Amino acid sequence: MADSSGSHAPRSPFRAWKAFVWSMQGLKATWQVESSFRLEVYLLAVLLPLALWLGQDGVERAILVGSMLLVLVVEVINSAIEATVDRAGREHHELAGRAKDMGSAAVFLADINVLACWALILLPRWLHS
Repeated sequence: MADSSGSHAPRSPFRAWKAFVWSMQGLKATWQVESSFRLEVYLLAVLLPLALWLGQDGVERAILVGSMLLVLVVEVINSAIEATVDRAGREHHELAGRAKDMGSAAVFLADINVLACWALILLPRWLHS
């Protein structure tokens, strides 16, 4: 982050702590208002141990788990987009609707990514056994 002189100041432990606190507030807010985020966290809780068990090495485990974490990341971003659009106004506007639809499409693509990663890793194993 640049200071008033334009140079980049090193991140102090205090500033890093504040950033962590703000991140936790964001996760808490997403948890409280987004039922889809809660569902995705529950799915992660069930599938995480399965991914660690089914992955044959660190790379497979990272792909299986990382694809699921990506869904949570995209869902938080989608929630931020929706909150911003709603803050701007509740009346129908084509661009607002498009922004919300695009955020939803991003979550959908992240979900497809999970299915593709899991299928590409696990299906060949099951088909050859």
